[in-house]
Amino acid sequence: MVFKRRKPLGWGPWLREQVYPRGGFRRAIRYVVYRMRRLPDQPHRVARGVFAGSLIGFLPLPGLQFLAAWGAARLIRGNVLASLLATFNTNPVTTPFFAVLAMTLGHWIMGIEAPLNADYILGAFSNAGQDLWYNFRALFGPEKARWGGLFEFWNEIYLPYFIGALGPGILISGAAYYVTIPLVEAYQKARAAKAKERSERRRSLRETVATAAAKLKRKAEREAQSDDIGEGDDGPGTP
Repeated sequence: MVFKRRKPLGWGPWLREQVYPRGGFRRAIRYVVYRMRRLPDQPHRVARGVFAGSLIGFLPLPGLQFLAAWGAARLIRGNVLASLLATFNTNPVTTPFFAVLAMTLGHWIMGIEAPLNADYILGAFSNAGQDLWYNFRALFGPEKARWGGLFEFWNEIYLPYFIGALGPGILISGAAYYVTIPLVEAYQKARAAKAKERSERRRSLRETVATAAAKLKRKAEREAQSDDIGEGDDGPGTP
């Protein structure tokens, strides 16, 4: 299994891994690249999977990234495992910077004039959360649902983020596509060369063993013939 651990993590270590991997982000990135290169598929299919998963990773789809990456990979006939691995292109350290970039670009495209600072963003999240909780309680009481905070969050946070992330996400994922093809091709060629070299060594070893065994067999036969001749010379009719 690609994602299965020998020792499953508890909730505490799992949460820490989501914030900062135990081996650091460099090691995590190297692991993902290593697994992608070893995928037993055509380089172009792996690259299409990387493109799909990378693009989905940049989009604001919390909780749905794996499902969306699977669907996108199937849609463009890419490698599904490569797509799932590529969603790890975002992490808690880089995502806030990309989110601000995406929302700034999205606000510019949509013509929204709003201060993109921490108070504004946290306030929009807070208002949306309060509306969700209020509407949930309204299901069991006489209160009417309210949607002002949710509409504000959708129109000024989520939608600008989604629209603003598409352009940079496509550019970066396209670059990842073109980088992945030669990497996978080079790895597969090197792996095939090593496999051929190992096969030739094994064949050479088998031939050496067979040759040595044949020599031993011929030597044993000659010794046996010499023994037979010697026994014939020492027979009863010998003067």
